[in-house]
This record gives sequence, structure tokens and C-alpha cells, in this order.
Amino acid sequence: MKYTLSEAAKATGKNKTTIQRAIKSGKISAAKGNSGSYEIDPSELHRVFPPTATQHDAQHEQSNVARQDNLTPTNRNLDRILELEKELAVARERANGLEAQKEQMTDTINDLRKRLDSSEGRVTALLSDNRPKRSFFSRLLN
Repeated sequence: MKYTLSEAAKATGKNKTTIQRAIKSGKISAAKGNSGSYEIDPSELHRVFPPTATQHDAQHEQSNVARQDNLTPTNRNLDRILELEKELAVARERANGLEAQKEQMTDTINDLRKRLDSSEGRVTALLSDNRPKRSFFSRLLN
């Protein structure tokens, strides 16, 4: 089932002109139907604009209800455990990624501090004039 421009706007929570601009700029591919209206493939639309939370939740809830009608309570509990384990694995993976990012940022900060400390001595040396002072007459005669 393809979306019209207004259906696509409702599905993403965006304005129709935003969707139309994305089509014209080539971010989303869409064909014009016989009536001259756009026919937008849902997967193409949601590749650029995620579905609104209410629509996504409604679809997810409908699929869960249909699936759970066929399951026994034990199977439902097992499914819920599997879902929670997947969520936990994703959360752990995200935490590991954040920890690695934190370590990288700490290393970068330490490196920048070392560079700053070493450059302060060079800047001071460049700004100070350590040449011997010569009198006006010695400069004039040489």
C-alpha cells in the first residue's frame, strides 16, 4: 500500500510541503499516479522520515495483540524474557560504546594538555628578547 502525499505527512508527523520538497530534491523517490498525485512507498518514506510514535506504537501493539492471542501464558512469558534480554544486550552494547568514547575523549584531552604545556615555553621564548643590549653608538658605527 503506497502513501499519498497527505497520508505520508500524517504517517511521519511532517508537513506536506516538507515531504514534497524531499521528493523534489531526490531524498525520497516517488512516482506520480494517474491522477497526478504522488505514490510514495512506505519503506522509502520511513528511510528518511521515521514514523510518528503513535503510528509506530499502534502498529506494534496490533502485531503484539495478534501474536499473543495465539500463545499460551508460558510462551508469552518466554517471549517477554527474550525481548528483555535483547533490550539488555542493546543497552550493554551502547554502554560499552559510550565507555570507549569516554576513554577516547580523555586521551584527546590529555594529549591537548601536553601540547599546551609544551607550547607555553616556546611562546615565552619567542616573546622575550634575549639579545644583548647595544648602545646607540655601537649600532650606528657597525
